[in-house]
Amino acid sequence: MTSTQHTRITRAHETDIPSLLSLNNRYSAAGLTLARTPEFAANHLGDYRVLRDASGGILGCVALDEYSPSVAELISLAIEEDAHGLGYGRALIAAAVELARTRGYQELFAVSYSDELFLACGFERAPLATYPEKIARYAKVDRTEIEVGEKHCFARRLA
Repeated sequence: MTSTQHTRITRAHETDIPSLLSLNNRYSAAGLTLARTPEFAANHLGDYRVLRDASGGILGCVALDEYSPSVAELISLAIEEDAHGLGYGRALIAAAVELARTRGYQELFAVSYSDELFLACGFERAPLATYPEKIARYAKVDRTEIEVGEKHCFARRLA
């Protein structure tokens, strides 16, 4: 568990699913996140980390999505709008990196508009073609995830 002032980052619980979905999916119409279903969240509950306020409410979330035993994608990074600019994105990315290292992944990647954030967190730009699994997987789900020109792919070696 990570703590910053009156917030803490913890593993998500089943009771968090409605809040996770509400937070993540409010950014999907703008193409910032992929819409997630209750089934997806339930099946990946152990992959989520949530940023909680002092009362336990969720201010932000992030998750990992495994592609192979050595590679995972950082997904569903979302922060409540009134909490933007407070360093919570960096804290959630650090929690995802820690989880990925704990699980033994050698590489973590993300596709995002947030260039400065990922670069500041130790990621480097990478060609999306490096991850053909990403292209194949999301071509089935939502081609806009790979067709949006401004999104960039970022990678971070963990081992």
